[in-house]
Amino acid sequence: MTKSASKPVELTHNFTTKSGKPITLGTGTGTKWQWLKKGRPEEEQNTLTTELVDSILLALENGYNHIDTAEVYTTHPEVAAAVKKSGIAREDLFITTKYTPGFRTFPAISSGPTEFIDRALKELETDYVDLFLIHSPFFEEKVSRGQTLESAWAEVIDAKKAGKVRHIGVSNFSKEHLERTFKVAGNPDFYPKVNQIEFHPYLQNQSPGIIKFAQENDILIEAYGPLSTLFRIKQNGVDVEDHPLKELIPKLAEKYGKTDAQILLRYTLQKKILPITTSSKLDRIRQSLEVYNFEISDEDVAEIDKTGSSYHFRQFFVEEYDH
Repeated sequence: MTKSASKPVELTHNFTTKSGKPITLGTGTGTKWQWLKKGRPEEEQNTLTTELVDSILLALENGYNHIDTAEVYTTHPEVAAAVKKSGIAREDLFITTKYTPGFRTFPAISSGPTEFIDRALKELETDYVDLFLIHSPFFEEKVSRGQTLESAWAEVIDAKKAGKVRHIGVSNFSKEHLERTFKVAGNPDFYPKVNQIEFHPYLQNQSPGIIKFAQENDILIEAYGPLSTLFRIKQNGVDVEDHPLKELIPKLAEKYGKTDAQILLRYTLQKKILPITTSSKLDRIRQSLEVYNFEISDEDVAEIDKTGSSYHFRQFFVEEYDH
């Protein structure tokens, strides 16, 4: 359970920091930040992105204890710098990173999860990671350097057995992909405990039945893009101004005396899904953690579900899942 003085939220799987503190929403270091970093002149790409260090630090100083990063983001050094600067004990933080097996035409960076986690521990300046995910189930011979989903999951299990990671999971996996990891693991202790996927009211299942299946198998769904309906809606590359939730979310925000973002984050939590979000603005960081202090009625959650399901929007893995 993620605890609050007034409105606790029951999640599928209960994670804590090593010291036993319940984890908060995750502060992300992904899409926005990696493109900022990679868009700089080549000679600057191996230097710290101070804006990201400051953003992570601001989140940590205002109550976040959960940081989400990944190999492909190239933001491990910024995470390490922010943690060091915060002065917060490592055991009071929960750090997630992800191994990429390559994607479409982009080759894998590492030979496999073993090589990656050893490098990640050095870059993060820590001797363990709290949660280690495989970023994508789409292994392809031309980019995955000989790895398959099965061989990679076996290496993830080895990392857990070696004490390099506390918990293991996946990202963007379908029911069928999860079942393949179950076969490799054999023992439920080594099944994925997290599946981090794109989730928002316009994409209530990244792949068919995935949320129900995961929750029935003690797998926590984490949501990236939970606020997409506020600013990312595009169809055929064109911004969409008029969509079904454009009126409903502000109406609910007024009803509860909250922001549009708080309504969507709280909605996500009440679906037993843990949001990953990001901001460099102090007021938004504080507001995002205030979602534990109110509750949306079941009727309003159902209205968001119904309205959201009338419209389809997917930001990521369009080719893989919209076919």
